[in-house]
Amino acid sequence: MRTFRFATLSLSALMFGAFALPAMAEESEAEIAKKTQNPVANLISVPFKVDYDQNIGPFEQGDKYQLTIQPVIPISISEDWNVISRTLVPIIDQKDFTPVSGSQKGFGDITPQFYFSPKAPTADGWIWGVGPQALLRSGANDLTADKWGLGPTGVLLKQEHGWTYGILANHMWSVGGSSSANDINYTYLQPFLSFTTPRYTTYSINSESTYNNETGKWSIPINTTITQMLKVGGQLITLTGGLRYWLDSPDNAGPKGWGFRFQMTLLFPK
Repeated sequence: MRTFRFATLSLSALMFGAFALPAMAEESEAEIAKKTQNPVANLISVPFKVDYDQNIGPFEQGDKYQLTIQPVIPISISEDWNVISRTLVPIIDQKDFTPVSGSQKGFGDITPQFYFSPKAPTADGWIWGVGPQALLRSGANDLTADKWGLGPTGVLLKQEHGWTYGILANHMWSVGGSSSANDINYTYLQPFLSFTTPRYTTYSINSESTYNNETGKWSIPINTTITQMLKVGGQLITLTGGLRYWLDSPDNAGPKGWGFRFQMTLLFPK
């Protein structure tokens, strides 16, 4: 069994231990289910997301598991404004990207993001947030871009009649690091659409597309998922499962074909 799966099992044990916590929800579960689809909602959450991709590399023999831990913490800074802290911590297990590359396991580069967001939607019902993001040169050997990065990030969405739709977008430039590493100049676009039923089941489709401005190449996966919110031992969680398909990726480097996603999120309503 690969190291990544042992790490996943260990994290799962910690997560299930959290189910013993007392229920914290004072809001209705319908309102909480709605907030789970809003990246800048006033809701503390801790997602544990596992993505699997395959057919990577010039001979399409590589595969990759990535666990992303992504704590989301809203902080009230005034009567009308929140700052949403959202930090992406990747743990990677990959192998056979080239015939001689072998396998690599460990932490990737961490990306902290901050969104300044009004507590109330606009008069037309739009929800938005903007702010800075950074790339920390924190990954293990062969799992780091070997660069420090900075850039803007933002999200715009609307929720009505069970539907959530919008886009999250950001850009990252390298601002330091190894002179021998490739410069970072990436644009990220994540349009999303979801529908949540009265039983708190959410059907979603999105793309998490990246455009490399240095090479002129796109990476475009399409993700389709089903999410269910439920309560276990007084702890609210969501469970997500789904498939992804790569419409485009760099030749001789990016994933091809099908992959999958599983996500478990701990919810801590205020």
